[in-house]
Amino acid sequence: MATTPRFTAGVRVALPASHSPVPVFHALRAAALETGIQEPGGAEAPLQAKTAPQAKTAPQAAHSHEPGCLTGPDPARFPSSPRGDSTHSWPRHRSGFPGAMLSEVLLVSAPGKVILHGEHAVVHGKVALAVSLNLRTFLRLQPHSNGKVDLSLPNIGIKRAWDVARLQSLDTSFLEQGDVTTPTSEQVEKLKEVAGLPDDCAVTERLAVLAFLYLYLSICRKQRALPSLDIVVWSELPPGAGLGSSAAYSVCLAAALLTVCEEIPNPLKDGDCVNRWTKEDLELINKWAFQGERMIHGNPSGVDNAVSTWGGALRYHQGKISSLKRSPALQILLTNTKVPRNTRALVAGVRNRLLKFPEIVAPLLTSIDAISLECERVLGEMGEAPAPEQYLVLEELIDMNQHHLNALGVGHASLDQLCQVTRARGLHSKLTGAGGGGCGITLLKPGLEQPEVEATKQALTSCGFDCLETSIGAPGVSIHSATSLDSRVQQALDGL
Repeated sequence: MATTPRFTAGVRVALPASHSPVPVFHALRAAALETGIQEPGGAEAPLQAKTAPQAKTAPQAAHSHEPGCLTGPDPARFPSSPRGDSTHSWPRHRSGFPGAMLSEVLLVSAPGKVILHGEHAVVHGKVALAVSLNLRTFLRLQPHSNGKVDLSLPNIGIKRAWDVARLQSLDTSFLEQGDVTTPTSEQVEKLKEVAGLPDDCAVTERLAVLAFLYLYLSICRKQRALPSLDIVVWSELPPGAGLGSSAAYSVCLAAALLTVCEEIPNPLKDGDCVNRWTKEDLELINKWAFQGERMIHGNPSGVDNAVSTWGGALRYHQGKISSLKRSPALQILLTNTKVPRNTRALVAGVRNRLLKFPEIVAPLLTSIDAISLECERVLGEMGEAPAPEQYLVLEELIDMNQHHLNALGVGHASLDQLCQVTRARGLHSKLTGAGGGGCGITLLKPGLEQPEVEATKQALTSCGFDCLETSIGAPGVSIHSATSLDSRVQQALDGL
């Protein structure tokens, strides 16, 4: 049987090509400007929160559609799954008293993200387009009665447990942050004390644990007693690649904890394979996920968690985030050059080049802005009436943007090689994120023969890259039945 290369946290795995890629663990330690769009001090975005969100106290009417949910779940991964629009709601506390909790196992997933256009230019006030990546992070939450809360992150070898009674006895009033921009160093230190982390704890583990404890204590502290839970998170997003993996982690945690505490209803009805929450509930998930991202990144833009929550495509401009209402799901090759890069240095390099050559670089940034706007227009057209010539336009935009990014000084020999290999096969590629290595995307037109795709993947793999076929424009955070998940996801969550 043919196999599809996959990258996990530092390990390349071969899986049957007949299955679409299934998700892995996040790069928790992406820099604050990992994608080149997390600009400090940006204006408040409509889809993010600047204050700690308050739990809702009454049920609301369900919505049949939510912004950014542009396609149904991938049928290759979730066979016979419905579209996932939730039209069902029930009283928030079904057992009849405040603080009630669900007892069933919850299975939640959320996508990563890539930047289509606008890297680096967005730091200078231009538009960026971000789209969900159909590589997902999965979470399994299982309530139990052993008096412990367990967190397992098999991709990075983390397994920790805390005594619920001890957590219950701690003073957690410091979590009532109020209107703040980022968690203070004092709040982080108090959480580290709660976590019981050793001084030599790895950065990745520290950030993962702090984000988890922050969300667990903040969301669950309104319960009569903190819940005893077993939580496993597994993902297929390569680490350190600017693909929104920490946001997918935070979104999964927020969705699962809000649901188990019945702050939002479980939208999965009997017979469902997969479903999604209502628009109002997704907004609450997104707000809490943004708080988790703050614990990890300090001052994130909110783009990554918004894409992971809503799915589809989003536009980011001067701190404001909006959803593209109609956008197609596009097939791509995602290639990880595995070349590390210093995101802050790349962002600073563009800024220095702008200061040194303003009359040259400023027009480049304006041109990248125009590319983003033209791509947004074409995607809107494709969502309503797709036509072959629209792919030709997308390919031209990809080529022009890649040349502009090279002119800004954020290219790399590995990315040039990626573009040359795909161009030789009539395909078009560009970097995604900060550049200087990292990942690139290659657009796959409809009707492209699978042997051609496989030959391209093999050629890129021969260059020492990791390459897989996936899609962009995937559904946002979703809840699944146990029988709907691919067996490999189940095995990964079981630690097999």
